[in-house]
Amino acid sequence: MKMLSTLILLLVLTNCAGGNIAKVKFGKRCTAADENGLKESSYVWVISEEAIKSFDKRINKSNCSDI
Repeated sequence: MKMLSTLILLLVLTNCAGGNIAKVKFGKRCTAADENGLKESSYVWVISEEAIKSFDKRINKSNCSDI
């Protein structure tokens, strides 16, 4: 049952992303804080073909705080 649920979830996520996916990265990564001090963090990042070159510079583990 767990395997079936995982396969269905992957199918749904693939359909939502469209055809512009270059890579999917796993692991906690964060964006740098903006002028309001807000930042995004996630364990799964879906990266487009246009953003693949600058992704690691903008979104990385060193931006995450341990708080």
